[in-house]
Amino acid sequence: MENTIATRIRDFLKIYPPFHLLDKSELEVLAAWAVVHYSQSDAAIFRQGESLHGYVYVVREGAVGLYRETETERTLLEKCDEGDLFGIQPLLSKQPYLFTAIATEESLIYGLRADLLRQLSEQHPQVAFYLARSYANDYQRDLPENRRDPPQLQTPLLIEIQPVSTRRHPVTCTPTHTIRAAANIMSREEVSSIIVINEQQHPIGIVTDKDLRKHVATGRIALEAPVTDIMSYPVLTIAADVTVADVQIQMVKHSIHHLCITEDGTDQTPVTGVISEHDLLVIQANNPAVLIRNARRSRSVVDLRRIREKSENLLEKYIQQEVNISYISTIITEINDAIVRRIIELSEKELLESGLARPDVPFCWLSLGSAGREEQLLRTDQDHALVYADVLPTQNDSVKDYYLQLAGKAAAMLHECGFEYCPADMMASNPRWCLSLTQWKAQFSDWIRSPTNEAILYCTIFFDYRGIYGDTSLAEALTAHIFSELDVQSVFLPFLAKNALQNPPPLTFFRDFMVERSGEHKDEFDIKSRAMMPLCDAARVLILNARIGSINNTFRRFEKLAGLEPQNRELYEQAADAYELLIRYRTLQGLHNRDSGRFFKPSQLSKTERLHLRNSFRPIRELQSLLNIRFLLAYIQR
Repeated sequence: MENTIATRIRDFLKIYPPFHLLDKSELEVLAAWAVVHYSQSDAAIFRQGESLHGYVYVVREGAVGLYRETETERTLLEKCDEGDLFGIQPLLSKQPYLFTAIATEESLIYGLRADLLRQLSEQHPQVAFYLARSYANDYQRDLPENRRDPPQLQTPLLIEIQPVSTRRHPVTCTPTHTIRAAANIMSREEVSSIIVINEQQHPIGIVTDKDLRKHVATGRIALEAPVTDIMSYPVLTIAADVTVADVQIQMVKHSIHHLCITEDGTDQTPVTGVISEHDLLVIQANNPAVLIRNARRSRSVVDLRRIREKSENLLEKYIQQEVNISYISTIITEINDAIVRRIIELSEKELLESGLARPDVPFCWLSLGSAGREEQLLRTDQDHALVYADVLPTQNDSVKDYYLQLAGKAAAMLHECGFEYCPADMMASNPRWCLSLTQWKAQFSDWIRSPTNEAILYCTIFFDYRGIYGDTSLAEALTAHIFSELDVQSVFLPFLAKNALQNPPPLTFFRDFMVERSGEHKDEFDIKSRAMMPLCDAARVLILNARIGSINNTFRRFEKLAGLEPQNRELYEQAADAYELLIRYRTLQGLHNRDSGRFFKPSQLSKTERLHLRNSFRPIRELQSLLNIRFLLAYIQR
């Protein structure tokens, strides 16, 4: 029998770094040995100077403050929210805890066995790297305030893969320069540091603004003294192909604010650039973890809109650098989810301030469609619904009225953030899509038992739901209900499969792109309906047939199916690759045209791009043939 608690822990961990880098079996082992702590507000999880526990902690619900304590005061260093790691020291050190961890509100905390996590980190270098960076942040928190990096650099970050941009022409001087001459160069070039180099252009020292303030402004050393009198040495160097994470690790580890770039990363080759703390701050303004944390703490829709705009800059950068689409979709989904969650919280707050308190009835906000499938990379229209726990018939109207008002406010705020209203009103603010658990079950049963064209259309949207806020057990109950209905209603899946064959083929007989023949998008290719939907619809039918309810993303569905059906592994893997490529092309077009990316002219693509797209269409025909045979679609009449 499946361990329900362990399953919930696993499903929670898999969406947060670094656990998203682990596979399901590894997460299951970690979750099976986890402990669950309930902490009341002001309760300590561990204290500064206390011997290490055998666990690393993750906040499930609530918040935990990390404090440095002295005999006279307690200073808040960091606040950990849902999904944040803390108390990582048992993994990398035997020293007592560096600070005190106290629940700042009622909190649910998962304790993960340090020995198991250490074993996994040895098998996964990216996990080890993330944990090392987190430990570096822990170490930094224990430093005196004047030696710590700014708050922006203390946020645990997702692994950053982009190289750091450096100055093309580093500002340098020679050992024969006076301090005055070096300061004049720094002033003229408007930089905060200057590298002292030898005749071979190798770095032998560095002078910063801080050195000038400390040694010269105080009168300790004269302006006419040689610059070598105040330079710091040896210089910490690093190679040109470093990532943001590499740089941050070095700065935190050595308590410095500048790094020298050389040809081979040592001080025995010429200087090629300089990275400063300021450079990192500029880069990290668009760091995904920073954006997510800022979204959680935003106080206005204006702030959230800015965050979404920054996430689009991040998306564009990742697309241009050809980062894996699976990684991109995870990042953008997390940012979007953080925005939606914060909007719901702000909506609740507004209602409360107007005198309307939320009823003591659990609810769950459901993302639908592309957002439900974790594929909403661009700002398309809203698709969402709301389910609340069953109440007495006499209470239902008042409870529903509150949640409709909540959904209305949330939808309006999402609109302000740039997410257009759904033209078909598939939103939780519509009374049809704001229902109790029993009402939703009845609605799903009706669609499954009477699969009309309209019912099937609704299923293609609503069956890709994903609970992102509130009591997600309500969403899980809906999934269990759908599966129980499918077990007794054998006719539904064939009708859903038949619908998956309705989209026209992407290519003509002569292998030209099948473009629109009339209307607003005449002579344009509809990548959504002609290429993506056939794959998406096929994946949905097949995953429902396999009774797998925890995977919504289309290419991840195909990856799961590849494991379930070895005889069709090659086809499913091709379909997964094709769908990822199609998402990438649609995103590229959307970013280029500043729209949804759905329509574009094939003539605007390069020959190579057209070839890649044509190749991505190949699995569609095979998948539709598989559906025909598996569900005996030749015998279904509509």
